[in-house]
Parts: sequence; C-alpha cells; structure tokens
Amino acid sequence: MLYAVVFVEIGIAMPFMPVWLDALGLDPAVIGLLLALPIATRIVATAPLMSLIDRGVGARALLLAGSLGLALTYGLMPAAAPLGWGLLAALTVLNAVAGAPLVPSIDYLTLAAVRARPRLDYARIRMAGSVAFLVANLAGGALLGGLGGQVAVPLLLTGLALVASGVAYASRDVAPAPARAIGGARPPLPGRLWLCIGAAAAIQASHAAIYSFGSIHWTGQGLSTATVGGLWGVGVLSEILLFALIGRLPGRWRTPFRLLAMGGTAALVRSLGLYALGDWLPALVALQALHGFTFGATQLGAMAAVSGFAPEGARGRAQGTLSAVNATVSASATILTGFAYRAGGPLAFALMAPLAVAGLALTAMAARRHVRQGTRGPGMNTGA
Repeated sequence: MLYAVVFVEIGIAMPFMPVWLDALGLDPAVIGLLLALPIATRIVATAPLMSLIDRGVGARALLLAGSLGLALTYGLMPAAAPLGWGLLAALTVLNAVAGAPLVPSIDYLTLAAVRARPRLDYARIRMAGSVAFLVANLAGGALLGGLGGQVAVPLLLTGLALVASGVAYASRDVAPAPARAIGGARPPLPGRLWLCIGAAAAIQASHAAIYSFGSIHWTGQGLSTATVGGLWGVGVLSEILLFALIGRLPGRWRTPFRLLAMGGTAALVRSLGLYALGDWLPALVALQALHGFTFGATQLGAMAAVSGFAPEGARGRAQGTLSAVNATVSASATILTGFAYRAGGPLAFALMAPLAVAGLALTAMAARRHVRQGTRGPGMNTGA
C-alpha cells in the first residue's frame, strides 16, 4: 500500500507538473529552474534525512512527516503561483525536502521486514510501486482532464499525499524498530557497499539519454505518439514482470553482484542498440523490454547490497547515500546528454555505454572484495 500510493503520486507529478507550470504561463527558463530545483534538493537532503533513522527517528515518522509536508506544499502552490515564481520556487524546495525520504524510507521498512520475516519477497512487494506508476501514467491524463482548471494537478497531488500520510500512520509494526549506532558512533559503510552503490548509480544513470531524448528521437523518426507511449509501456511492463518472477531464480542468481551484472550487461546492449537500431520498431520493442533488467535488476541488486552489507546503526544512512549518489550521477549524466544530443543526435545513446561498463567494472571489484572477505552474498528474497 505504501509503495502503491507513493508511486501513484510520483506517476502524476512527473509527467503532469510540467504541464501545470506551463499552463500558468511561466517562461520556459523559469519552468526549467522549477523542475531542476527538486533534483538538486534531493541530492543535498536525502542522506541527512535518512541518517536520522540511525539516531532513533523511525522511518514511519519520516514517511508521515514527509507526506504531510507534501500535502501542505502542494495545497499552497495554486495560491502562491499568482504571487510570483519566487514563492513558487520556495514551495518547490520545501516540497522536495518533504518528498526526499519517502521512497528510501519505504525501502528501509521493506528490507527490515524482509530480514525479519524470510517468507517475504522484496521484489514482489516493490512491484506494487511499478504497477501503480503505470496506472497513474495511463489514467492520470483522463482524471486530470475531468477535474479541469489550473488547480487540478496540485489538488490531486494534495489528496494523494494525504492518503499516503494515512497509510503511513497505519503502518505500525511493519518492521522492527531501528537499531541505533552503539555509543553514538557512526559505523563506516564497508568498501564493497560503496562499490555496489557506485555500480548501481552508474547503471541507472545510463538511462539518462533515453529518459531525456527517447521520445523526441522516436517521434522525429516518424513514430506516432501512441506508438511512443506503447514503447514506454513495454519498458514498465518488463520491469513489473521481472519483479514478479525474479523470486523463482535460484538464490545464487539473486546476489547483489549477479543482479547488478544483469543490469549492467542489459544497459550496455540497450545503449548500443538504441544507437545502431533506434529507427527500427521491432528492435525498439526488444530494447525497451530490457528495461526490466536495466532498471529492475539494478534496483534489486542495490537493495540486496544495502540490506546485506550495511552495518546496524548505519542502515538509514546507507539507504540515503544510495539515493543521493543515484540522483547526483543521473543528474550529471542528464546534463551531459543534452550537449551530446545537440551535437550528435542518436550518438547520445551510445555515449551511455561507458556508464554501463563502469557499472560492470565496479560490480566486479565489489565481488572480488566480497570473495576476499570469505562471506556469503545476500540473496534478494531475504536481504540477509
């Protein structure tokens, strides 16, 4: 329920907040600034907020406070918009601070529950978020069209945030209480975890070109908007399918290193394929189906690494660090992608291949370090 309601909210905000800002008549440069502010804010705010868990602040409390903060800031946006974009920018920053710990906190709670109850499966639980995101993308346009008016988007998001706060309030006993750092110390994150975090960030950043310019390039090749929407649907459906079926693989295939290797290999094939075959529809369908691995397997590998390698008293910080590093690397790759696409068009897709290679190299380094320590790798079903 937590994943579903939060990802419905994300699935509405991501595609439709830019449309709402444009409907206000704002200058494109201002819209770009307002869309960039949440990314920069999450980079700065996520790790410190998630570190509060290691100091005794419950993940559920962060979820409740963050959801109420989102509801308040979304609710004030329609009133702030006529007063100038500066006030809207301030609300956008506060909104991003409130939203920064939501998904990492749900991941934290889920992984804690999975470690405590091995019958649970992180991938199957996380799948609810992907399904909700797809439903929000498909139904959001029609729903917002029915609401109408310039307050429709923030009004709907306010309501969803209030629903999320209610679910968070009801989520008592989802997971054990967090362990505090002993004696107030901050246990360091182990090297193999840092390497896995870097690998996951590099592989996820390899999506930058397709996220930013995939639709633009495909419509430029003559594909209809309906076809482009279908291609994105293939990607999300493949992600859902992976989450549903990954638990059937043997445990040795669900270690952080093999999951990250699956994601990195698929990302390498996808980036080069988009460059070489990006104007051939059958190839695009197959390449989009790789999203289940490029995103899904990478996500599962990163979660298995955080759950298995982060020491007690540093799990919140590990979750926040993963989110912050992901955001930083992806934002940097997105900026570079803009220059690359302007200079070479589809060459930007091929330039994502080095990120996939970097992810594979970091994964191999993490696996070697893990083997030298002589410990068994965690599986994704238990996270332990």
